[in-house]
Amino acid sequence: MQIGMGFWASKTLLTAVKLNLFTEIGDGSLSNDELRMRLGLHTRSSADFFDTLVSLGMLNRTGNGAGCRYCNTLETRLFLVQTSPAYIGGLLEMANDRLYPFWGSLEEALRTGLPQNEVKQTGKSAFEAIYEQPAVLEQFMDGMAGAQAGNFMALANAFDFGSYNSLCDIGGANGLLSVCVARLHPYIQCLSVDMPPVAPIAVQHIARQGLSRQIEAGTLDFMSEPFPGAEVITMGNILHDWNLDVKKMLIRKAFVALPENGVLIVVENIIDDNRRENTFGLLMSLNMLIETEGGFDYTHADFNEWAIEAGFQSTVKLALTGPSSALIAYK
Repeated sequence: MQIGMGFWASKTLLTAVKLNLFTEIGDGSLSNDELRMRLGLHTRSSADFFDTLVSLGMLNRTGNGAGCRYCNTLETRLFLVQTSPAYIGGLLEMANDRLYPFWGSLEEALRTGLPQNEVKQTGKSAFEAIYEQPAVLEQFMDGMAGAQAGNFMALANAFDFGSYNSLCDIGGANGLLSVCVARLHPYIQCLSVDMPPVAPIAVQHIARQGLSRQIEAGTLDFMSEPFPGAEVITMGNILHDWNLDVKKMLIRKAFVALPENGVLIVVENIIDDNRRENTFGLLMSLNMLIETEGGFDYTHADFNEWAIEAGFQSTVKLALTGPSSALIAYK
């Protein structure tokens, strides 16, 4: 029952993020009426809404009845207040606006094998549709940054970058991976590349971090163009967007672009080899069914087979945050 009716709790949280509820509360506390008026809610069920968030562990409440006050938990203050550097609400906003309605067609996707996103209305792929809408593109970039911030920081800390002087992040979005690495390793020159509509977003983000001298933002159609050369090539949530042939092609491109002793690092929600434990990784693979024409998530064993076939000598798996890992292929 908890899983089957789980969309109730999910939509409650997504709606709270969409309404900026946690940001409105910030570091303070608000009464029922104060919070209701700030969010522009009707008097009916607003208390139920707020108290549901309390019962879900998303808010704290002092007192009862009309005199009660609501405040953020430690976690929501850290991750769901927009001014926090650890804010991940962008991903949840995207989940509310895009993924939630698309997942209503999971049965159709399973029966047809076809994506259930914008392509059904426009005939264009999700990326084409997103790139054509600046506001949607920025939301998508924020969502990806929120999803990966912890992983990229963990990678920058856990992987030994000491032997490398250059890094190229393929499909680098707003440049966050490069930013995380550059902050801890000031000797590494980074290049973050993505499609032309994304580059201005990356340039601005990198400049705001004061890292424009160490990180360059460039453009690359990685489907048709060769990868730039670098001692480390990274891809964060890129391979799972594509079918097996494209996955192998991208891995091979990385191999060709790397020097001897270079490394390819991919960051994904890697499914455990027995396909029993990483539920999020398996659900992400279903999300690729909803979002893409042939994408799917994969195991370390799968990646190792593809990397060895491309010419790499060996691969290892490095745990990051939650269900995410880095797979590292050594040339």
